[in-house]
Amino acid sequence: MIKHFTIPVFIPELACPFQCAFCNQRKISGHIAIPSREEIIKTVNEHLISFPKGNKRIEIGFFGGSFTGLPLNEQEMFLKLARPYLEKNNIQGIRLSTRPDYINDDVLALLKKYGVTTIELGAQSFDDEVLLKSHRGHTALQTEISSKKILKEGFNLGLQMMIGLPGDTLEKAMHTANKIIESGASCTRIYPTVVIKDTALHHWYKTGKYQPLTLEEAVEWTKHLLLLFEKSGVKVIRTGLHPSEGLLNGDELIDGPFHPSFKELVLTEIWYDQLKKIDCNDKKSIAISVPPKELNFAIGYQSKNKKKLLEKFSVVKFKPNPKLSFRNFKTEIQL
Repeated sequence: MIKHFTIPVFIPELACPFQCAFCNQRKISGHIAIPSREEIIKTVNEHLISFPKGNKRIEIGFFGGSFTGLPLNEQEMFLKLARPYLEKNNIQGIRLSTRPDYINDDVLALLKKYGVTTIELGAQSFDDEVLLKSHRGHTALQTEISSKKILKEGFNLGLQMMIGLPGDTLEKAMHTANKIIESGASCTRIYPTVVIKDTALHHWYKTGKYQPLTLEEAVEWTKHLLLLFEKSGVKVIRTGLHPSEGLLNGDELIDGPFHPSFKELVLTEIWYDQLKKIDCNDKKSIAISVPPKELNFAIGYQSKNKKKLLEKFSVVKFKPNPKLSFRNFKTEIQL
């Protein structure tokens, strides 16, 4: 099995004239300064040394800002740093994140020249009301048009989404997910909206005009979204914000459904939806075999699922079974 690794290079708040209601990029990424050439090379080399041996695919990812909003010569400067690693096969791809309205023919030609493989667009929502209320500065149609251009030029397309933005609902989030699938994206990221200090959302929150999703709501929404993406074959490469120092110590996070183990919470609920269907009928003991990679999720975050099953059974055991895959499981019940 091929293991995938991304070497992140953060370029915060460059070139973006917009101030989205939710965004304070410097606080979210934890990176203030623009990385120098030497810093980028050092970051890449350190990551390459740290990766385990074996069959793997490595990409350099330019994240943290609207990369293609930079002047073309500045984009080229960063891409030139990555190209030697690509030519020597030290890495197998370059990916970057940007805005849907920062895609044009000149940009795509430059990215193709330097071997960029994946372009992720911050779609956030395919509902124009949500985009407008969030001060996003682009429309859903612009995302659709840019997505088509990206695919036409042979790039892999990623479309990121946020849930719980102003005006958002579960129905609108599911609509966004379906549009991401229809647009031909091969991957996505699901980010629950949180209130970050010194943003418009922070002001609206203080004045009672905005209330973020609860953690339970965000987990429930993401559960439905994740299952939909899995069914369609779109890879979800991240759920929840990265637990950067600023968010973990609580100085910048004002409110919202942030949790350092957010994905585990979601997978716990997906597993419980299956396990709760097990018929008890006064049975006393149960052993549940699951795929090894799913063991912790089946047991649940802080053993939540096991504790719930102990309300029905006197003894509950989980066992790894390498013959099982995905979320298939087997039960052994003793009376």
